[in-house]
Amino acid sequence: MTTGASGLPLPEPAEGSARAALPQLLTLFSPAFPIGGFAWSHGLEAAVAEGIVTDGDGLAAWVALLLDRGSGWNDLVLMAEAFHAAAAGDRGRLASVAELAVALAGSAERRAETLALGAAFAEASAHWAGEGGEPGTATAEGGLAAVTAPCGGLPYPVAAGRLAAMAGLPLAETLIAYAHGFAAALVSAAVRLVPLPQSVAVRVLHGLEPAIADAAGRAARATLDDLGSSALGSDIAAMRHETLHTRLFRS
Repeated sequence: MTTGASGLPLPEPAEGSARAALPQLLTLFSPAFPIGGFAWSHGLEAAVAEGIVTDGDGLAAWVALLLDRGSGWNDLVLMAEAFHAAAAGDRGRLASVAELAVALAGSAERRAETLALGAAFAEASAHWAGEGGEPGTATAEGGLAAVTAPCGGLPYPVAAGRLAAMAGLPLAETLIAYAHGFAAALVSAAVRLVPLPQSVAVRVLHGLEPAIADAAGRAARATLDDLGSSALGSDIAAMRHETLHTRLFRS
């Protein structure tokens, strides 16, 4: 039984409902969705430049750590909280999680990344907003579409969680789609940076499937008390990227 942030059980989505949401999720979190994710490496470029990530195995370990107890994990928890806030029509709660998400960005470039991706996602996904029946109605009445962080805009996981609730998408499947997109974006960056053959990239993504499913499953049951990161190497790499002499990516 899945429970929400309040600890109360949430109804499990019917199999047919999850299947019906699949085409939307494949579109929203596809690498082709126009949010500009190809321009950001989340600090991976610095890790490659410094010889920390040099091959497929190193990349797999790097991404798996982020999903297990790094920025990827925090994104999933924040996304779930944003989903619950939007589903309840709670503007204050949504604004608070947006502010927290910005505060958790450990460097200037990570902050710029999550805000830029969030703004692009909110604009590109506007076609899906309000198509989810009751959640969409609550959004219209509560003015959730106008909620932003104090610095303006919404961080990417918050924008994604809000949209999922507005469109009536199931949380569990949305978390999986988001986690997969997070991992796939880093693998795609590594293909260009290391560089990696496409065959190795596919092997890495296949090997990350259990980590993606596990992180998404835990996040569906998580609360803000479960936030936390011990992926210090990734955080330091993101900071060092700001002074990297030659750069292909914005973060």
